[in-house]
Amino acid sequence: MKKYTSIPLNHWTAGACLMAILNLAACTPSKKSAAGETSDSTQTAMGSDSASGSPAELKPKGAGPGWAPDITPPMQVVLEKLASYQAKPIPQLPPKEARMNPTPTMAVMAVMKDYNITMPEPRVDTAGQTIPVGGGRSIHARIYTPKSAHAPFPVIVYYHGGGWVIADIDTYNVSAQSMAEQVGAVVVSVGYDLAPEHKFPTQHNQAFAAYEWVIKNAASIKGDPQKVALVGESAGGNLAANVSIMARDKKITMPKHQVLVYPIANNDMTSESYTKYAGAKPLDKPMMAYFVKQTLTSPALSSDPRISLVKAKLEGLPSTTLIAAELDPLQTEGKLLADKLKAAGVSVTYKLYTGVTHEFFGMATVLPEAKDAQRLAADELKKALK
Repeated sequence: MKKYTSIPLNHWTAGACLMAILNLAACTPSKKSAAGETSDSTQTAMGSDSASGSPAELKPKGAGPGWAPDITPPMQVVLEKLASYQAKPIPQLPPKEARMNPTPTMAVMAVMKDYNITMPEPRVDTAGQTIPVGGGRSIHARIYTPKSAHAPFPVIVYYHGGGWVIADIDTYNVSAQSMAEQVGAVVVSVGYDLAPEHKFPTQHNQAFAAYEWVIKNAASIKGDPQKVALVGESAGGNLAANVSIMARDKKITMPKHQVLVYPIANNDMTSESYTKYAGAKPLDKPMMAYFVKQTLTSPALSSDPRISLVKAKLEGLPSTTLIAAELDPLQTEGKLLADKLKAAGVSVTYKLYTGVTHEFFGMATVLPEAKDAQRLAADELKKALK
C-alpha cells in the first residue's frame, strides 16, 4: 500500500483498516491531488444481514486480573482478546517493531466480529491534508467534515495517543470521527512525527504548528476560526494542553475548550495509581518508562513543564473537560492536573470512569463507559463552541 503520511504503515494502521473492513469506515490508500492535498476517503463497509450484537452480551472467559478485581466484563473481554495475540511486550522491542504489535484497536475490532456488533454508517466525509510544520518538514492530517450542509462548522483539532512513540491517526480514527459526528464539527486529526526518530519537543512544536494552520485556514475546510477547540488522548492530551499554553503565551487565538482524555501530566512514577496499576493493561509502568526513554534526550527533561504539566503555569487556559480511567497508571496525575487547573482559575469538568482502563475512550461500540465519555466530551464541546 502506498502511503503519504509521515508515520510508517504498521499494525496500528492495519488494525484501523481491518476494523473498517469488519464493520467501520474502510481505510483507503491516500491519493495526492494536483493541489498537493491527500485524500483519506472513507467508504461504508458491508454490514451483517443478521441482527447486531450488544455489549451486554460480552462475557469474559476467565477471572478478572489481580490488579483489577472490579474490571467491567466488556473491558475484560477486550483485554482477554488483546492477550490472546501473545505479543512480545512493547518495552522489549525497538520502536519500529513496537509499532507492529497488536493493539487495543485490533482487539476491539475482533470482539466486534466475535459478537456481531456493527457500527452505523459514517456521517462524515474525510480528506487528507498536508500541513507545513517548519524546518522544511510537513505532516499529514485527516479532516473529518459533517455531511450536513450547515457550514461553517466549529473546528476541533485532535491529537492521538501512543506515548509519542507508537500509533497514528488511523489507530485513533474512531475517536476523531465520533467527535466530528457528535459535535457537528470539522475535526482535524494531526499525524505528528514520532520518537525516537524525532525527539522532544518535536511533537509539541508540530502540534502547535498544526493548530496555527487550522486558525489561519479554517475557512478553507468549512470551519469557523473563532470556534476552535482541542481534544487529545494520553500523549495527545498532553499535546492539547501544551497547545493551549503556547497559544496563551504567544497571544494568538485561544481554543474555546480542551478535552484531555487520561493525559500524560506528570513524571512521578511512584504515584498511587502507578503503584496500584503498575502491571495494568494495555498501559503499564514499564511501557510508560519506555515511552519516556524513547522520547526524551535526557531523563532530566521529564521535569520539563511541557511533559510534567502539573508544573506548568496553567492560568488563563480554556475551560477543560478531563476524562480519566480508574485502572490506569495515569489516573493520579490526571486528577492532580484537574485540581491544578481549578486552582489556577480554569473551569474544569472532571469525570473518573470506574472499571475501565487506559484506551477505553475509543471503544464505544463495546463499552458503555466509552459511549458515556464520548457523550460527555461532545456535550461540553458543544456548549463551548455554540
